[in-house]
Amino acid sequence: MAHLLVVESWVGSMSRLLPRSIREGGHEFTFLTRDLHHYLRSAPEGTAHPLLGARNVITAETNDVDALLPEVERLHAALRFDGVVTSCDYYLPTVARIAERLQLPGPRAESVENACRKDTTRRVLAEAGVPGPRFAVHQEWHDIARAAREEVGYPLVVKPVDLCAGMFVRRVDDEAQLAAAVEALEGFPVNARGQRRSPSVLLEEMLDGLEVSVETVSHAGTVHVVGVTDKSVGGAPAFIETGHMFPAALTGGETEAAEQTASAALKALGLVDGVVAHTEIKLTSAGPRVVEVNPRPAGNRITELVRHVTGIDLAAAFVEVALGHAPDLRRGDTGLRSAAIGFLVPDRTGTLEALDGGGMRDEPGVLEVQLSEPGRQVKAAGSNNEYLGHVMAGDPAGAGARDRVESLLDRVRSGLVIR
Repeated sequence: MAHLLVVESWVGSMSRLLPRSIREGGHEFTFLTRDLHHYLRSAPEGTAHPLLGARNVITAETNDVDALLPEVERLHAALRFDGVVTSCDYYLPTVARIAERLQLPGPRAESVENACRKDTTRRVLAEAGVPGPRFAVHQEWHDIARAAREEVGYPLVVKPVDLCAGMFVRRVDDEAQLAAAVEALEGFPVNARGQRRSPSVLLEEMLDGLEVSVETVSHAGTVHVVGVTDKSVGGAPAFIETGHMFPAALTGGETEAAEQTASAALKALGLVDGVVAHTEIKLTSAGPRVVEVNPRPAGNRITELVRHVTGIDLAAAFVEVALGHAPDLRRGDTGLRSAAIGFLVPDRTGTLEALDGGGMRDEPGVLEVQLSEPGRQVKAAGSNNEYLGHVMAGDPAGAGARDRVESLLDRVRSGLVIR
């Protein structure tokens, strides 16, 4: 039995999958957080949050890394950790620093820090010759406006360098829209976990083509590709993920190009040991281009899509590589050839008055249905944080899971009332 240190977490699906995988692997964990109530508030009514089933729950200031490291050293002397993990992007660099300090398995802290900063990722990949969009990074308005005109060109994409879930990522077509996007970013100086943000603004070329993600597990210097997931995007000018299907319905050449590009990006960043990664790629008319590299398992239930089709548990692999163990990536016959998820995205602000799945949970092929309860206050979606629920379905015959999900979501939308 191994003992893991879990430092913070998202409160979505991975906050349940990670504790489950630790327990099913025969291990235990200590949970470290700066705000216990953040997890108490997110637990389903009448139940305890899975993260609070830890062997120990300890409060510490996880946003102050310099103060945290000696504190974790003291905890390690008493409790003896065999590995350290987090599912929350904002604490991935902290976990990498802890692993280095305690001499535990994991990638180099510098590699994780570079992957978690979108601007640094761009620079590292460009220096390594890994294809990406034209880009520029600036802080002052006159530099941002000049770079938009002269270096990148309209239309372009504005991004914060250090936020997640598509927050404040916007397409802009002219300088007026650029000014509004930059002003919105300036009005959000602290992220959702109380960490002060960088004032840098990333401008990127607007890429054409289908966006996919490559799910990988890196261990002992080798990047293992598990598969490629496709993505549907809506909510313009925002980029909101409206659904995914695994495996992506691509040609063999497209799949190979996406996989090779993702592997090259991970190797350039040095993420070749102790990492489960989710690398986003655009299959453009000029070839594959890296959108971003996330050194953690995919969110939005993609890990569950992979498991439903291949039997591979990426959450379990995440635990094992964090312990320095070889992950189990053997594929099994699950009876499904594809699995897809579709998200219900609100397009207006108000109160949710009606939303009904209509008994679809019991229909053939349906894997999950999760819908918000009436009475919830809703706002028009600007990122991946405002979903009203999702439907997941599988197809035993081929790549029909996405069509099945879209058909089911159409039924849900017909009964959606927001006032």
